[in-house]
Amino acid sequence: MNLQDKVIVITGGGQGLGRAMALYLAEKGAKPALIDMNPEALDETVGLCLEKGVEARAYVANITDEAAVEEAFSKIVEDFGALHGLVNNAGVTRDAMFIKAKDGEVSKRMSLDNWKMVIDVNLTGTFLCAREAATKMIETGSEGAIIQISSISREGNMGQTNYSASKAGVVALTTTWAKELARYGIRTGAIAPGFIGTDMVMGMKPEALEMMTKAIPSKRLGKPEEIAQAVAFILENDYFSGRVIEVDGALRL
Repeated sequence: MNLQDKVIVITGGGQGLGRAMALYLAEKGAKPALIDMNPEALDETVGLCLEKGVEARAYVANITDEAAVEEAFSKIVEDFGALHGLVNNAGVTRDAMFIKAKDGEVSKRMSLDNWKMVIDVNLTGTFLCAREAATKMIETGSEGAIIQISSISREGNMGQTNYSASKAGVVALTTTWAKELARYGIRTGAIAPGFIGTDMVMGMKPEALEMMTKAIPSKRLGKPEEIAQAVAFILENDYFSGRVIEVDGALRL
């Protein structure tokens, strides 16, 4: 798919990886439609996209709210007239050990609230946005791709029962949708980042950053733009579907 003038929705598009994706795709001539709950961050990202000479718009919505998602995607199609792609980038973490115990005494357990929060945003939000995107793509006759941002933690990671489950889940969705949506000209893909140098990560304590970096065979954090490049590859390669691209500096071998 040639990205020139293609309408690509990015959730969590106000900052971090979402902003990097929006700017990278804008440089290729795409029209970003950005969904986030932070209107100030959204407006800033839209402004940066406009500076690159493309049309871009902001949509404030909670992706766990079915009605809000439906309204946002209806407005996107009303504004742009088509929809060619979605990047399910929005996500949260609520890390905690599943069980903490000492000498046979359980002192702490992962709370149901933290389980639900991560599953609701990372998995249910992905489902709702993808379902609505696919609906609008079919209705407007717009072929394209739906991309999920997973994680190398999908294989299981200590302290991330909820997050790992959600990121494994979005890969299963990706594979399933590739089979179901191919008949409509809609492809799917997933990206599993390792440690990426977003503003949040770079704000960690220096000693924690150093320890994290040492564990990576490439000896550096990934750049947000490198995840954006993987997004563009999936969108542009019309024979890529149903698979996961790992961008982790060889961390998970």
